[in-house]
Amino acid sequence: MLRTLRLDAVLIQAVIAGALSFAHLHDLAAAAGQDGWKAWAYPVSVDLLLVAAWRRMRNDGGNRDAWLWFAIALIASLGANVATAGLLDMNDVPDWLRILVAGWPALAFLGGTLLAHAPAAPPEPQPESAPVTEPETAPELTVERVPDPAPELPPAEPAPAGVLPEPVPAPPAVPVPPALMAHAQKIADAHRAQTGQPIDAETLRTRHGLPPALADSIALQLA
Repeated sequence: MLRTLRLDAVLIQAVIAGALSFAHLHDLAAAAGQDGWKAWAYPVSVDLLLVAAWRRMRNDGGNRDAWLWFAIALIASLGANVATAGLLDMNDVPDWLRILVAGWPALAFLGGTLLAHAPAAPPEPQPESAPVTEPETAPELTVERVPDPAPELPPAEPAPAGVLPEPVPAPPAVPVPPALMAHAQKIADAHRAQTGQPIDAETLRTRHGLPPALADSIALQLA
């Protein structure tokens, strides 16, 4: 209910302001020599220019031409209100005011034309949408084929009875320096005295750090 009353009060104020401004513009135009229907056309022209500039500002608030013509029409309306408030002798209007009133129709037509055919503001650039990324495909799995087992070889035929296997040739002996051989002999004698058995190549290699080939050669010569 309160909102309805407030809207009604605003409408009443608008009607009162429009009627008074309309009457003052009519009286000023009539005093400036525009009698008859011409005096009534002036307030209509001012109000139409106000409405056109206001609509242009609502559609494009940054348009300077709309603000300029709105200010011109508002000054014309306020000027008529002030001039008819007793500050101007309506029976003796100055020449400059007659010139302004006579030139107003052309000025209002120019403003309305510019407002109607002014280029619209360019649309605001829309934010670029993020590129659509394709879902990552799962890596292809490669299944390695298990190699087939090697075919089993037939069992080797047993050697015929009475045939001895061929002897395996012994590895070539490594030359042993005499001093090293004498030292090895002492070690072999001490080993025989302790264990009662001749020393073997493995014992020489592990205890005294000899190379395998050299240890084998010494063991062969000590046997």
